[in-house]
Amino acid sequence: TFAIITPALMVGAFVERIRFGAVMLISSLWLLIVYAPVTHWVWGGGWLAQQGIIDFAGGIVVHVTAGISAAVIAIILGARKGFPDRIIPPHAPWMVMVGASLLWVGWFGFNAGSAVAADQNAAMAMIATHLSAATASLVWLVIEKLRFGKPSLVGLVTGTIAGLATITPASGTVGPLGGIVLGLAGGVICYLAVDLIKLRLRVDDSLDVLAVHGVGGATGTLL
Repeated sequence: TFAIITPALMVGAFVERIRFGAVMLISSLWLLIVYAPVTHWVWGGGWLAQQGIIDFAGGIVVHVTAGISAAVIAIILGARKGFPDRIIPPHAPWMVMVGASLLWVGWFGFNAGSAVAADQNAAMAMIATHLSAATASLVWLVIEKLRFGKPSLVGLVTGTIAGLATITPASGTVGPLGGIVLGLAGGVICYLAVDLIKLRLRVDDSLDVLAVHGVGGATGTLL
């Protein structure tokens, strides 16, 4: 399941700029060249596992690899016309919210399911996941309120995903307080990363895959 989800995350960075056939080819090669080796390093007893790296549900294996790879492909493809001075907003924010809500619920299975048992570890992973997502969402809203005078629905959704990505590597090893702390850190750091990557580095990452998934997954792993 993780192997299927990860290329789907990557596509968000360069959507509308690449043909479907190219996506299928890149995804197939990526699974062999990037995903399989990193999975072995982290979960298969490889060198990262031997260094004591803990990645409960795929912070490195899924989110960091997807974020970095997506940014590389976006850079190779180049930016859309007018970027970053003219960034086209989503035409239907309510659909973005519906999709994010479904993703939020599905993430419970993503993280809690990594416990591979219906026990207290799975329950705690679910609680930590929920608290991290909620905290990061609120952080994003507060930052937008202070910066622009009003928050946005898309900003709320982006904060949610940032919180979910940040808690992923630690979801089975922290409690409720840890979920809140990681959500707070993920919300702030990922927000700053979006500005850095889009406005300063001028990387046209359509759905902020590197800033949200890559940076979020790395933040959760390090903390």
